[in-house]
Amino acid sequence: MSKRLAYLGPPGTFSEEAALLHDPQAQLLPFASVAAVAAAVDSGMADEGVVAIENSLEGSVNETLDVLIHESGLSICRELVLPIEHCLLAAPGASSPDLKVIYSHPQALGQCRRFLERCFPRAHLEAALSTAAAVEEMLSHEGAAAIATRRAGELYGAQVLAHGIQDNLFNKTRFVVLAPHDCPPSGHDKTSIAFSVAHDRPGTLVGVLHEFSDRQINLTKIESRPSKGELGVYIFLVDMEGHRTDPTVAEALEKVRGQASFFKVFGSYPRYAPPV
Repeated sequence: MSKRLAYLGPPGTFSEEAALLHDPQAQLLPFASVAAVAAAVDSGMADEGVVAIENSLEGSVNETLDVLIHESGLSICRELVLPIEHCLLAAPGASSPDLKVIYSHPQALGQCRRFLERCFPRAHLEAALSTAAAVEEMLSHEGAAAIATRRAGELYGAQVLAHGIQDNLFNKTRFVVLAPHDCPPSGHDKTSIAFSVAHDRPGTLVGVLHEFSDRQINLTKIESRPSKGELGVYIFLVDMEGHRTDPTVAEALEKVRGQASFFKVFGSYPRYAPPV
């Protein structure tokens, strides 16, 4: 039986493209939100789920981070990086002077901000649940366009008015695969964690970071998210080189756990390596 793989749908999204890259033989199950993708895997409706977690232009995908922190016990078992080309799509026969509203996912709108400001400064920007959903919505409204994939245009019968409209031609999105468990050591791994420390004492965050620097563990990313509790309390998210079972990494994680008021390991997984 083929793997059941959930992704942010409908068909034609970048998430679908990442899902096909992860497992071309999988049974693809589209869902309307990142939270729904995670819920499908949590409930056993799907074996794994593919979600975007970070973009090179717009930064982290907050919905994915919040699901991992607050709503799900799933682990990250793989990461993939996908080059992103955005296209401006419209109904057949439409032309750019006709456009009054442009639909897309908020991340896509942000990644094409400069193009939109220059070419459509008076157009109303409307958020959609996904880039492919934006195409479906656009086709039911006169004077509308959507920012989506070329494949979405082919699937839904839209025409491409412009291509490569992202603000940076090197635009890339990092996707992660969520599963009930992470991966065994591969020798070239990354570990992702979240933690919170006391915010009313100086040096608490520095103390945690020393646990990694003192052991020569390279941190590849660190950022913060609001705790969704008291104002001014943050959860820190860290990616590091190494597997959670590596003795040095395991020792550091245990030390951090002892200092944290909140601590969660999202998983260890092979670091992405671009194809040669």
